[in-house]
Amino acid sequence: MDYIVLDIEFNGRKFASELPMEVIEIGAVRLDSSLQAVDEFTAFIKPVYFAKLNSFIQKKTGIPQEAINTAERFPSVIKNFLSWLSRSPDPLIITWGGEDLKRIVLDTRMHKMDDHYWMTTPYYDLLKGFLRYRGLTNDVSVEAALLELGLSSDGSAHRALDDARMTADIFRAAYPHLDFSYRQHYKDLYTNAKERRLIKNAVRLLRSQKVEPTWEAFVEKVLKDKAALENPKKAAEMQEYFASELFKKPKPAAAKAKEKERTDSGASDDTDLSANQVDDSAVNSAALEKNAGAHSETSSEETSQE
Repeated sequence: MDYIVLDIEFNGRKFASELPMEVIEIGAVRLDSSLQAVDEFTAFIKPVYFAKLNSFIQKKTGIPQEAINTAERFPSVIKNFLSWLSRSPDPLIITWGGEDLKRIVLDTRMHKMDDHYWMTTPYYDLLKGFLRYRGLTNDVSVEAALLELGLSSDGSAHRALDDARMTADIFRAAYPHLDFSYRQHYKDLYTNAKERRLIKNAVRLLRSQKVEPTWEAFVEKVLKDKAALENPKKAAEMQEYFASELFKKPKPAAAKAKEKERTDSGASDDTDLSANQVDDSAVNSAALEKNAGAHSETSSEETSQE
């Protein structure tokens, strides 16, 4: 089996415009069954919207405007990428978080192209695998994971091929400890990351107050004025995610202390929650901290880019 370590960069104005964010760079490393790098793919993409890179994206990625101006559009690049991918008959795509694959699927659909390959090819979220391996609950960046493993971080962060190479280094180091039963196929989500973090942290908070969480109490006390449930698919997805959080075992105190020490030292990029509060007669009010997102969900008030 070949492993395709994938990373993308994208441009857009998530909060300032309803226009879609688009992939502007793809980087990928092909690893053979012995985890040796045997091939690479890299390409810039000229987006339909926001073809002029904003200052945030330019500063964060270092991608020159000239490279975007002369790049091909998404349909041409993705066809070349699919041709490159076809050299591996049974690949497993490796990503750091779920955003990279999501952005490719959304752009594929925006250009009215067939998304069959992306929906049927399995992928493994290495970020989640790394968190399970290290006993962590808060997301970390690629750079923080390299530091955790004592690996050097050669290359430029937030450039697709360099990030793919660094992710491949993490994959090799963590490989003996990864549970590949967690590999999955892409599926559409109707909730966003903020809503899922809200659920996760509300369950933690209630348990810390010795109160068993229920979906009804969560909807009444937490979701009110924070998330609409008119869409039945979204409501069902949120309830399913809530149930999955209930099945998770509470983290041992020693592991919590170790992670707090890591977070305080700056080794972990905490993605937990925007400030939310659970109010109940049986529960003391407690504010949940607002922290910045990690590499898989990096955003600013005006721009968002992986």
